[in-house]
Amino acid sequence: MTRPPAPQPPNTRRMRGFEPAAGLLQDRIRKAGETRGFAVSRLLTHWAEIVGADTATCTRPVKMGYGREGMGATLTLLTSGPMAPMIEMQKDTIRARVNACYGYNAVSRVMIVQTAPAGFAEGQTPFDAAPKKTSARPPDPAVLSAAHDHAVGVADDGLRQALEQLARNVLSRPKTR
Repeated sequence: MTRPPAPQPPNTRRMRGFEPAAGLLQDRIRKAGETRGFAVSRLLTHWAEIVGADTATCTRPVKMGYGREGMGATLTLLTSGPMAPMIEMQKDTIRARVNACYGYNAVSRVMIVQTAPAGFAEGQTPFDAAPKKTSARPPDPAVLSAAHDHAVGVADDGLRQALEQLARNVLSRPKTR
């Protein structure tokens, strides 16, 4: 007698095509945020939108501590030493914006922790430094003419300019081999 074939385990792989990276990392971000007391990961991922770009460049939310009485949490912010007095004056505004993100008065206190601009780990900066403006080099004339030659037969002006820009980017890229 022959035995029937063993049942195969169900395919655990998702077959939905491409997925956004945010969807793949959502569970990990939520778990990491919950270990620091952040029930809503949106506070971490959209910090600049919540408090504004100026405040976000010099602060980072570090911890959300809940008291024993449950009368609101304490939000701990990390900032550099020279910016601490400025952030101290904005505490009420920050608290109001964070509470608006949560939808209720989740934060009753904002605590500021000063640190060096380099942060805790070597080479890591906790704050978004303003992008340094670099002087753009003029493009190579050979690259410009080659890009123009690639898009010469296109009748639509907008499409031709886009193709020329694409060709310039591809041709000016450093060779990896």
